[in-house]
Amino acid sequence: MRRPAVAVLNGCNLNMLGLRDPRYYGTVTLAELDKLVGEKAAGAGFAGCVCFQTNHEGAMVEKIQELCQSIDGMIINPGAWTHYSFAIHDALELVAAPVVEVHLSDIASRKEEWRRRSVISDVCDRTISGKGFEGYLEAVDWLAERL
Repeated sequence: MRRPAVAVLNGCNLNMLGLRDPRYYGTVTLAELDKLVGEKAAGAGFAGCVCFQTNHEGAMVEKIQELCQSIDGMIINPGAWTHYSFAIHDALELVAAPVVEVHLSDIASRKEEWRRRSVISDVCDRTISGKGFEGYLEAVDWLAERL
């Protein structure tokens, strides 16, 4: 029997983790996050962990489409696209596996009103917000429990 695999997709500006405002985004870099999540996924029984980051919306849509029928679980933090990308929303509708939306900051309590809304939540199975990098690890555990 094939062991499941998980994908972790990070959107715009998340390649700048470690440099962005630590009040919202912490001090861990994207490379460190990828390593932490990969180790957590392996420990949770996943055969593989695909980590992907892009600053290009079309590239994110293409990656979701590429993985939509082959991945066993998906974790996505679209960054600012969370608030307006119906293209990513529509691509996520195609994902056959459970999808967890993750945000480092608590988007519901951000000062900018536009940051409080997610246009992808309704096509995700779970949203984890405001737990920093622990949110990604919680997402791995949640997916592992369902698989």
